[in-house]
Amino acid sequence: MRSLVTGGAGFIGSHLVDRLLAEGHEVVVLDDLSTGHRGNLEHLKRQDELEFHEVDVRDHDEICKHFEAVEWVFHLAALADIVPSIQKPLEYLRAGVDGTISVLEAARHAGVKKFLYAASSSCYGIPDAYPTPEDAEVRPQYPYALAKNLGEQCVMHWVQVYGLPAISLRLFNVYGPRARTTGTYGAVFGVFLAQKLAGKPFTVVGDGTQTRDFTYVIDVVEAFTSAAKSDVIGEIMNVGSSQTYSINRLVELLGGEVVHIPKRPGEPSCTFADVSKIRKLLNWKAVTRFDEGVAIMLKNIDYWRDAPVWESSNVREQTKDWFKYLA
Repeated sequence: MRSLVTGGAGFIGSHLVDRLLAEGHEVVVLDDLSTGHRGNLEHLKRQDELEFHEVDVRDHDEICKHFEAVEWVFHLAALADIVPSIQKPLEYLRAGVDGTISVLEAARHAGVKKFLYAASSSCYGIPDAYPTPEDAEVRPQYPYALAKNLGEQCVMHWVQVYGLPAISLRLFNVYGPRARTTGTYGAVFGVFLAQKLAGKPFTVVGDGTQTRDFTYVIDVVEAFTSAAKSDVIGEIMNVGSSQTYSINRLVELLGGEVVHIPKRPGEPSCTFADVSKIRKLLNWKAVTRFDEGVAIMLKNIDYWRDAPVWESSNVREQTKDWFKYLA
Protein backbone atom coordinates (compact mmCIF):
# COMPACT_ATOMS: atom_id res chain seq x y z
CA MET A 1 0.00 0.00 0.00
CA ARG A 2 1.24 3.48 -0.88
CA SER A 3 -0.30 6.28 1.16
CA LEU A 4 0.06 10.06 1.05
CA VAL A 5 -0.32 12.34 4.06
CA THR A 6 -0.61 16.10 3.62
CA GLY A 7 0.48 17.89 6.78
CA GLY A 8 2.44 14.77 7.69
CA ALA A 9 5.05 16.73 9.65
CA GLY A 10 2.37 18.14 11.92
CA PHE A 11 1.05 16.89 15.23
CA ILE A 12 -1.63 14.42 14.13
CA GLY A 13 -0.05 13.82 10.74
CA SER A 14 3.26 12.62 12.15
CA HIS A 15 1.51 10.10 14.41
CA LEU A 16 -0.47 8.89 11.39
CA VAL A 17 2.78 8.48 9.44
CA ASP A 18 4.16 6.39 12.33
CA ARG A 19 1.14 4.11 12.17
CA LEU A 20 1.15 3.68 8.39
CA LEU A 21 4.85 2.83 8.31
CA ALA A 22 4.35 0.36 11.16
CA GLU A 23 1.67 -1.34 9.06
CA GLY A 24 4.07 -1.70 6.13
CA HIS A 25 2.94 1.18 3.93
CA GLU A 26 5.11 3.30 1.72
CA VAL A 27 4.32 6.85 2.87
CA VAL A 28 4.61 10.13 0.98
CA VAL A 29 4.48 13.27 3.15
CA LEU A 30 3.64 16.68 1.71
CA ASP A 31 4.15 19.57 4.14
CA ASP A 32 5.17 23.21 3.70
CA LEU A 33 6.26 23.34 7.37
CA SER A 34 4.06 26.37 8.09
CA THR A 35 2.69 24.59 11.15
CA GLY A 36 4.53 21.25 11.01
CA HIS A 37 8.12 20.56 12.02
CA ARG A 38 10.78 18.32 10.51
CA GLY A 39 11.61 17.25 14.05
CA ASN A 40 8.29 15.39 14.25
CA LEU A 41 9.64 12.98 11.62
CA GLU A 42 13.28 12.97 12.73
CA HIS A 43 12.95 9.54 14.34
CA LEU A 44 11.90 8.14 10.94
CA LYS A 45 14.72 9.58 8.81
CA ARG A 46 16.27 6.15 8.22
CA GLN A 47 13.01 4.69 6.92
CA ASP A 48 13.40 3.90 3.22
CA GLU A 49 9.62 3.69 2.88
CA LEU A 50 9.17 7.38 3.76
CA GLU A 51 9.32 10.23 1.24
CA PHE A 52 9.18 13.83 2.43
CA HIS A 53 8.49 16.77 0.12
CA GLU A 54 8.40 20.35 1.35
CA VAL A 55 5.60 21.76 -0.78
CA ASP A 56 2.47 23.89 -0.45
CA VAL A 57 -0.56 21.78 -1.33
CA ARG A 58 -2.00 24.73 -3.24
CA ASP A 59 0.79 24.26 -5.81
CA HIS A 60 -1.26 21.81 -7.85
CA ASP A 61 1.25 21.09 -10.61
CA GLU A 62 3.94 20.40 -8.04
CA ILE A 63 1.92 18.04 -5.84
CA CYS A 64 0.41 15.98 -8.67
CA LYS A 65 3.74 14.31 -9.45
CA HIS A 66 3.76 12.81 -5.95
CA PHE A 67 0.39 11.03 -6.30
CA GLU A 68 1.62 8.34 -8.66
CA ALA A 69 0.50 4.87 -7.46
CA VAL A 70 -0.99 6.36 -4.26
CA GLU A 71 -4.00 4.41 -2.96
CA TRP A 72 -4.91 6.25 0.25
CA VAL A 73 -4.80 10.01 0.78
CA PHE A 74 -5.05 11.60 4.23
CA HIS A 75 -5.57 15.35 3.91
CA LEU A 76 -4.53 17.00 7.17
CA ALA A 77 -2.70 20.07 5.83
CA ALA A 78 -4.23 23.30 7.17
CA LEU A 79 -3.37 26.49 8.98
CA ALA A 80 -4.00 26.31 12.71
CA ASP A 81 -5.12 28.60 15.54
CA ILE A 82 -8.08 30.92 15.93
CA VAL A 83 -6.55 34.36 16.48
CA PRO A 84 -4.31 34.29 13.38
CA SER A 85 -7.34 33.24 11.32
CA ILE A 86 -9.17 36.37 12.50
CA GLN A 87 -6.17 38.47 11.57
CA LYS A 88 -5.47 36.76 8.21
CA PRO A 89 -8.73 35.29 6.91
CA LEU A 90 -7.59 35.29 3.28
CA GLU A 91 -4.63 33.03 4.05
CA TYR A 92 -6.78 30.61 6.02
CA LEU A 93 -9.50 30.38 3.39
CA ARG A 94 -6.98 29.92 0.60
CA ALA A 95 -5.29 27.13 2.53
CA GLY A 96 -8.56 25.48 3.55
CA VAL A 97 -10.42 25.78 0.26
CA ASP A 98 -7.85 26.16 -2.52
CA GLY A 99 -5.51 23.71 -0.82
CA THR A 100 -8.25 21.12 -0.35
CA ILE A 101 -9.47 21.41 -3.94
CA SER A 102 -5.91 21.04 -5.19
CA VAL A 103 -5.47 17.81 -3.21
CA LEU A 104 -8.92 16.53 -4.20
CA GLU A 105 -8.17 16.97 -7.88
CA ALA A 106 -4.77 15.33 -7.58
CA ALA A 107 -6.38 12.39 -5.78
CA ARG A 108 -9.21 12.13 -8.31
CA HIS A 109 -6.89 12.01 -11.31
CA ALA A 110 -4.64 9.51 -9.53
CA GLY A 111 -7.63 7.19 -9.02
CA VAL A 112 -7.07 6.77 -5.28
CA LYS A 113 -9.03 4.12 -3.41
CA LYS A 114 -9.81 6.25 -0.33
CA PHE A 115 -9.60 9.93 0.61
CA LEU A 116 -9.74 10.92 4.29
CA TYR A 117 -10.30 14.53 5.35
CA ALA A 118 -9.45 15.96 8.77
CA ALA A 119 -12.42 18.19 9.58
CA SER A 120 -12.97 20.09 12.81
CA SER A 121 -15.60 20.06 15.52
CA SER A 122 -15.22 23.85 15.55
CA CYS A 123 -17.76 23.86 12.72
CA TYR A 124 -20.51 23.40 15.34
CA GLY A 125 -19.69 26.71 17.04
CA ILE A 126 -21.87 26.87 20.13
CA PRO A 127 -24.24 23.93 19.58
CA ASP A 128 -27.71 23.41 20.99
CA ALA A 129 -27.24 19.76 21.98
CA TYR A 130 -24.63 17.77 23.93
CA PRO A 131 -23.32 15.34 22.97
CA THR A 132 -23.40 16.96 19.54
CA PRO A 133 -24.43 14.81 16.54
CA GLU A 134 -23.20 15.21 12.97
CA ASP A 135 -26.54 16.65 11.82
CA ALA A 136 -26.29 19.58 14.25
CA GLU A 137 -26.38 23.01 12.63
CA VAL A 138 -23.03 24.24 11.34
CA ARG A 139 -22.18 27.59 12.99
CA PRO A 140 -18.52 28.52 12.48
CA GLN A 141 -17.54 31.36 14.80
CA TYR A 142 -14.22 32.40 13.21
CA PRO A 143 -12.35 31.97 9.89
CA TYR A 144 -10.40 28.88 11.00
CA ALA A 145 -13.66 27.00 11.60
CA LEU A 146 -15.16 28.36 8.37
CA ALA A 147 -12.14 27.29 6.31
CA LYS A 148 -12.20 23.76 7.73
CA ASN A 149 -15.91 23.41 7.07
CA LEU A 150 -15.71 24.78 3.53
CA GLY A 151 -12.96 22.25 2.90
CA GLU A 152 -15.28 19.52 4.12
CA GLN A 153 -18.03 20.76 1.82
CA CYS A 154 -15.60 20.51 -1.10
CA VAL A 155 -14.78 16.92 -0.14
CA MET A 156 -18.44 15.96 -0.05
CA HIS A 157 -19.02 17.72 -3.39
CA TRP A 158 -16.26 15.64 -4.98
CA VAL A 159 -18.00 12.54 -3.62
CA GLN A 160 -21.30 13.67 -5.14
CA VAL A 161 -20.06 14.81 -8.55
CA TYR A 162 -17.00 12.67 -9.21
CA GLY A 163 -17.65 9.63 -7.05
CA LEU A 164 -14.47 10.17 -5.08
CA PRO A 165 -14.34 7.53 -2.30
CA ALA A 166 -13.99 10.02 0.55
CA ILE A 167 -14.82 10.31 4.26
CA SER A 168 -14.66 13.36 6.53
CA LEU A 169 -13.79 13.00 10.21
CA ARG A 170 -14.71 15.87 12.54
CA LEU A 171 -12.04 15.81 15.23
CA PHE A 172 -12.70 16.94 18.81
CA ASN A 173 -9.88 18.51 20.88
CA VAL A 174 -7.04 16.19 19.92
CA TYR A 175 -4.10 16.03 22.35
CA GLY A 176 -0.95 13.98 22.79
CA PRO A 177 2.83 14.09 22.30
CA ARG A 178 3.95 16.57 19.61
CA ALA A 179 0.91 18.79 20.14
CA ARG A 180 1.55 22.25 18.73
CA THR A 181 3.66 24.57 20.85
CA THR A 182 2.38 27.85 19.40
CA GLY A 183 -0.81 29.81 19.83
CA THR A 184 -2.75 31.02 22.84
CA TYR A 185 -5.83 28.90 22.25
CA GLY A 186 -6.63 25.44 20.95
CA ALA A 187 -3.36 23.71 21.83
CA VAL A 188 -4.04 24.08 25.52
CA PHE A 189 -1.59 21.32 26.42
CA GLY A 190 1.24 23.11 24.63
CA VAL A 191 0.42 26.31 26.50
CA PHE A 192 0.09 24.64 29.90
CA LEU A 193 3.13 22.37 29.63
CA ALA A 194 5.40 25.25 28.59
CA GLN A 195 4.07 27.19 31.57
CA LYS A 196 4.72 24.25 33.88
CA LEU A 197 8.32 23.90 32.67
CA ALA A 198 8.88 27.62 33.23
CA GLY A 199 7.34 27.56 36.71
CA LYS A 200 4.55 29.89 35.62
CA PRO A 201 0.87 29.62 36.56
CA PHE A 202 -1.57 28.09 34.12
CA THR A 203 -3.61 30.74 32.29
CA VAL A 204 -7.12 29.35 32.75
CA VAL A 205 -9.83 31.01 30.70
CA GLY A 206 -12.84 32.00 32.79
CA ASP A 207 -13.47 29.90 35.87
CA GLY A 208 -12.15 26.66 34.34
CA THR A 209 -15.46 24.82 34.57
CA GLN A 210 -15.77 24.71 30.77
CA THR A 211 -15.35 21.19 29.45
CA ARG A 212 -13.71 19.73 26.36
CA ASP A 213 -13.93 16.38 24.62
CA PHE A 214 -10.18 15.73 24.84
CA THR A 215 -9.36 12.87 22.45
CA TYR A 216 -5.96 11.17 22.50
CA VAL A 217 -4.04 11.31 19.24
CA ILE A 218 -3.46 7.56 18.93
CA ASP A 219 -7.20 6.98 19.12
CA VAL A 220 -7.65 9.56 16.36
CA VAL A 221 -5.07 7.80 14.20
CA GLU A 222 -6.99 4.56 14.74
CA ALA A 223 -10.14 6.31 13.50
CA PHE A 224 -8.37 7.42 10.32
CA THR A 225 -6.94 4.00 9.53
CA SER A 226 -10.23 2.27 10.34
CA ALA A 227 -12.03 4.64 7.96
CA ALA A 228 -9.47 4.01 5.23
CA LYS A 229 -9.83 0.23 5.54
CA SER A 230 -13.63 0.34 5.54
CA ASP A 231 -16.11 0.22 2.66
CA VAL A 232 -17.77 3.40 3.94
CA ILE A 233 -17.86 6.31 1.47
CA GLY A 234 -19.42 9.78 1.55
CA GLU A 235 -19.95 9.98 5.31
CA ILE A 236 -19.15 12.66 7.88
CA MET A 237 -18.34 11.28 11.32
CA ASN A 238 -17.43 12.74 14.70
CA VAL A 239 -14.25 11.52 16.40
CA GLY A 240 -14.36 12.08 20.15
CA SER A 241 -13.55 10.42 23.45
CA SER A 242 -17.14 9.72 24.57
CA GLN A 243 -16.42 11.95 27.58
CA THR A 244 -15.93 15.62 28.38
CA TYR A 245 -13.45 16.99 30.91
CA SER A 246 -13.15 20.37 32.63
CA ILE A 247 -10.09 22.58 32.33
CA ASN A 248 -9.97 22.49 36.13
CA ARG A 249 -9.60 18.70 35.95
CA LEU A 250 -6.75 19.11 33.47
CA VAL A 251 -5.00 21.56 35.80
CA GLU A 252 -5.48 19.12 38.68
CA LEU A 253 -3.80 16.34 36.70
CA LEU A 254 -0.93 18.57 35.56
CA GLY A 255 -0.40 20.10 38.98
CA GLY A 256 0.38 23.80 39.36
CA GLU A 257 -0.84 27.26 40.24
CA VAL A 258 -3.55 29.03 38.26
CA VAL A 259 -4.24 32.55 37.08
CA HIS A 260 -7.61 33.32 35.50
CA ILE A 261 -8.01 35.33 32.30
CA PRO A 262 -11.26 36.65 30.78
CA LYS A 263 -13.64 34.25 29.09
CA ARG A 264 -13.54 34.78 25.35
CA PRO A 265 -16.62 35.39 23.18
CA GLY A 266 -17.61 32.66 20.75
CA GLU A 267 -16.17 29.87 22.86
CA PRO A 268 -18.50 27.00 23.74
CA SER A 269 -18.84 26.10 27.40
CA CYS A 270 -18.66 22.46 26.34
CA THR A 271 -17.49 20.30 23.46
CA PHE A 272 -18.80 16.77 23.50
CA ALA A 273 -19.08 14.48 20.47
CA ASP A 274 -21.92 12.13 19.77
CA VAL A 275 -19.88 9.20 18.43
CA SER A 276 -22.73 6.75 17.87
CA LYS A 277 -22.35 7.03 14.09
CA ILE A 278 -18.67 6.10 13.92
CA ARG A 279 -19.25 3.29 16.40
CA LYS A 280 -22.00 1.90 14.17
CA LEU A 281 -20.22 2.31 10.83
CA LEU A 282 -16.62 1.56 11.80
CA ASN A 283 -16.90 -0.14 15.20
CA TRP A 284 -14.50 2.51 16.48
CA LYS A 285 -14.28 4.00 19.94
CA ALA A 286 -11.58 5.83 21.88
CA VAL A 287 -9.82 3.65 24.43
CA THR A 288 -7.31 6.00 26.11
CA ARG A 289 -8.42 7.31 29.50
CA PHE A 290 -7.85 11.03 30.06
CA ASP A 291 -5.61 10.53 33.09
CA GLU A 292 -3.51 8.04 31.10
CA GLY A 293 -3.13 10.47 28.23
CA VAL A 294 -2.15 13.36 30.50
CA ALA A 295 0.43 11.14 32.22
CA ILE A 296 2.00 10.38 28.83
CA MET A 297 2.12 14.10 28.08
CA LEU A 298 3.95 14.76 31.34
CA LYS A 299 6.49 12.05 30.54
CA ASN A 300 7.18 13.83 27.24
CA ILE A 301 7.17 17.34 28.71
CA ASP A 302 10.65 18.22 27.41
CA TYR A 303 9.14 18.53 23.92
CA TRP A 304 7.67 21.87 25.04
CA ARG A 305 10.86 23.24 26.63
CA ASP A 306 11.46 25.71 23.78
CA ALA A 307 7.80 26.64 23.36
CA PRO A 308 6.72 30.25 23.99
CA VAL A 309 5.65 30.81 27.57
CA TRP A 310 2.37 32.68 27.83
CA GLU A 311 1.47 34.80 30.83
CA SER A 312 -1.78 36.62 31.52
CA SER A 313 -0.37 39.91 30.19
CA ASN A 314 0.83 38.65 26.83
CA VAL A 315 -2.19 36.38 26.36
CA ARG A 316 -4.39 39.47 26.58
CA GLU A 317 -2.21 41.26 24.04
CA GLN A 318 -2.13 38.32 21.65
CA THR A 319 -5.90 37.75 21.81
CA LYS A 320 -7.05 41.37 21.60
CA ASP A 321 -8.34 40.85 18.04
CA TRP A 322 -10.49 38.00 19.36
CA PHE A 323 -12.36 40.41 21.62
CA LYS A 324 -12.36 43.15 18.98
CA TYR A 325 -14.11 41.10 16.31
CA LEU A 326 -16.04 38.38 18.17
CA ALA A 327 -17.39 40.31 21.17
